[in-house]
Amino acid sequence: MKIVILGGTGLIGSYLKPYFEQQDHTVTCLGREAFDADFDLAGVLNGIDLLINLAGANIGQRWSKHYQEVLWNSRVQTTHQVANLIKTLSEPPKKVIAASAIGFYPETDCAQPVDEFTTQPGNHFLAELSVAWEAASQRLSDEVLIFRFGVVLSTQGGALSKMLPAFKFGIGGPVAGGEQCFSWIHIEDLAQGFLFALTHPDMQGVYNLTAPQPLTQKAFGKTLAKTLHRPFFLPLPLWQLKLLFGKGAQVLTLSSAVLPSKLIMKGFQFRYPTADKALHNLLKASD
Repeated sequence: MKIVILGGTGLIGSYLKPYFEQQDHTVTCLGREAFDADFDLAGVLNGIDLLINLAGANIGQRWSKHYQEVLWNSRVQTTHQVANLIKTLSEPPKKVIAASAIGFYPETDCAQPVDEFTTQPGNHFLAELSVAWEAASQRLSDEVLIFRFGVVLSTQGGALSKMLPAFKFGIGGPVAGGEQCFSWIHIEDLAQGFLFALTHPDMQGVYNLTAPQPLTQKAFGKTLAKTLHRPFFLPLPLWQLKLLFGKGAQVLTLSSAVLPSKLIMKGFQFRYPTADKALHNLLKASD
């Protein structure tokens, strides 16, 4: 297959490229240059087998009012731009997979998880962003597949890599009380989810890419500390999070219990269904 990944220079795209190439696919990863005025994006997309749209600014930064606009435009406006371009192609991509996030959902605790059959979005910025982003993604293809990502676990970037230094020094602890539910996915399972979609062409609409066993942030932190043979005791209160991340603190404080029901119904098998298995694999691999 000939595959193009927009937003392909970040954590996920950088992992997917060699992963797909090992399956004998041809992969082109494009970053911001894809949207330069002198770049022939139409020529790149015309006639390809699969377009994966991951384009979007890093959500793990401090949010100012300006940066919220950056988050919005880099996802919503960029996706509309791609959709408009696809409509001009003589041979549009045969399949399109678009990224979204579990930030779509209302807050829920671990005892009351939600899944793809929960259609009511939350009432916070991440939900508003996800709703608008998915609406734009629907314009990419009549049969677009939208993956809502949980927190992607990798030692090469993302949330886990930011947590590791404190935990390795033995000063890890609960974040903002730690009772909020934490829905995550091992990056290898995420890649397997994409590969699974290629062998199940009837997959379209929304699918959650989260592990089947969410847990509280405190429980996740304790598992991480145990895996590293370190203590777990120093809390990070909400006020400190807001100093560090501004409104972006909600990425760490919103409680999201999200299940991958549709993937499981399709027969997908997770290699790392529990945080314990995922962290042991990732941290062993990083030694």
